[in-house]
Amino acid sequence: MGIHTAISHKYSILTPVQKRLGAAIGATLLCAIGIGYLGGFGTAIAANPNATDAAGPAMVRQGDKLTIPANSPLRARVVVSPVSMSTSAHSLSLPGIVEADPARTVNILPPLTGRLIELMVKLGDEVKQGQLLAIVSSPDLDQAYSDVDKARDALDLAHKALDRARGVHDAGANAVKDFEQANSNYEQALAESKRAEARLLTLDGNSRTSKSRALSINAPVSGAVTALNYGTGSFINDATTTLMTISNLDNVWVTANVPEDLLGSVSKGQAAEVDLSAYPGQKLRGTVSFVSAVLEPDTHRNKTRITFANADGKLKPNMYANVSIAIPQANQIVVPTSALLMNNDSTTVFVEVTPWTFVRRAVELGHEDDDSVRILSGLAAGDRVVVRGGVLLND
Repeated sequence: MGIHTAISHKYSILTPVQKRLGAAIGATLLCAIGIGYLGGFGTAIAANPNATDAAGPAMVRQGDKLTIPANSPLRARVVVSPVSMSTSAHSLSLPGIVEADPARTVNILPPLTGRLIELMVKLGDEVKQGQLLAIVSSPDLDQAYSDVDKARDALDLAHKALDRARGVHDAGANAVKDFEQANSNYEQALAESKRAEARLLTLDGNSRTSKSRALSINAPVSGAVTALNYGTGSFINDATTTLMTISNLDNVWVTANVPEDLLGSVSKGQAAEVDLSAYPGQKLRGTVSFVSAVLEPDTHRNKTRITFANADGKLKPNMYANVSIAIPQANQIVVPTSALLMNNDSTTVFVEVTPWTFVRRAVELGHEDDDSVRILSGLAAGDRVVVRGGVLLND
């Protein structure tokens, strides 16, 4: 099997991280072989690391140890450096979206069915609390007004009957039970009148000051009209259907969708950085406001939210965002990615055990940052590793 075929066979079964390493190593190795074919040292190293020339062997292998002699030209091409330690936070990148705060969002539902005879706002309008939004003509509201009128009339009649019964009772001309019955009738009429008025007030808060019997719908909060589901002249046949939605967008959420396996790394108060597709090059910085207590049943992801002030209205609901959350890390060993080599299916480094004597050691990789990678196992603080030219020792 040729060198190129062997490299291709190994490369096809590697992990994504190892594939990136393999591509770099393969290119370097082929380059070294090419130099050798042109005449000289490269061929000797690639084909037989222990080959000798007038100056002596380039490398000496003793068991699992490789030694580069003092007169070897490899000493000019192999760079050794101690591993470094890092506690810098790992940046977790997640997809996100801008959302309105549900506590500041109100769905306006008409309390009665009827016909929308006048609409005072348009989609996107800013409204103030108490502002008139729409007027609805409703037979049910007419019935409520009628119930109030009848209840008031019955109360007036019961009150007059009670007064007469009290006068006759005081004169001793009727039985006690007649007075008690008149008093009971009055109390019942009073209760019915209060009930009818309370229902009317619930349906139409302007009933005490308005002479119109049309239903007035007013804004319960200040904010922007973010949804509008009916137009003027429409018939509202379902009182459970939202007429419009008002959202206060002075503060909004950027919601990141955190995978279940990464949820343990995210907590309230962590620093977060947000990039928005709408504003390339601009970064918003905040902290995680809260982590949802549940996972979404359809995606099994957790909604982690960062709150931002939005007085200028730049952040609009449903904007796409990319959220980077800083995950604190324990003190870990870090090596350049150039130190990593492949040996079959494992990732390895060459560790210097004595000056210019190396052994291969398998390592477990952690998070990769640009041109360096964290090592979870396989190395210890103070180890010195080959950070350049290790491919020339790799066989």
